[in-house]
Amino acid sequence: MKPRIAIPVPTSTDISYNQRSWPAYADAVTRSGGEPVQIDISLPAAQIKQLAATCQGVVLPGSPADVDPVRYGAERDPATSPADPAREATDTLLLEDAAAHTKPVLGICFGVQSLNVWRGGSLVQDLSPLPVNHSAGKNVAVAHAALVAGNSLLGSLLEASEAPEAEGYRRLPMNTSHHQSVSIPGEGLRVVARCPDDGVVEAVENDPAFSSQFLIGVQWHPERSYDISAASRALFQRLVVEAEKSVPSK
Repeated sequence: MKPRIAIPVPTSTDISYNQRSWPAYADAVTRSGGEPVQIDISLPAAQIKQLAATCQGVVLPGSPADVDPVRYGAERDPATSPADPAREATDTLLLEDAAAHTKPVLGICFGVQSLNVWRGGSLVQDLSPLPVNHSAGKNVAVAHAALVAGNSLLGSLLEASEAPEAEGYRRLPMNTSHHQSVSIPGEGLRVVARCPDDGVVEAVENDPAFSSQFLIGVQWHPERSYDISAASRALFQRLVVEAEKSVPSK
């Protein structure tokens, strides 16, 4: 049996966005050996919990929404997009299930922000004053680089040919399509990658001292660069490998 990977529909407010984006996450999971499972965020909580119980891993995708600042005790910045309560509630249910059963999680863009707030962290609500164009979008294949800690789980997934090492860090080129980012990391999360030009957090992962659960959140979109980036493929492939450990035996 292939491990089933839960992927919530990105948004409750933009059907065309879902139709464009969800298949890319599903394709990356499929090509990595997993079975993508679409989670309809309009379902009652009980049904979402039932679906989550049948899955062995989670991908939290991007979204045009922003996490409600009330959840991390901040006033709304004028640049913050409207929240999507249905998506936030679904992410919470999936993260609770994954934590309870040590299922692997990969958070992407909005997904890492949602994950961070769920763990009690906070967000930078608007990056537009910074010199790097973090909202470059999907048409820019490589927008900037991130310095990834070489001794991190994420760092261990990178190849020297794509992310050369220097002074304990790996320099990874990446796409970018966001206007918010992790500010204070949530409980048990450690920052493992930053943009070298402005210090914006580009990735967090579980601190091994906190939990052995495979959990990585990245601010870029590895599903978009699956064909051209070994690092992007490695993220999905490792998620599936970790999920396989929980596949029921025949």
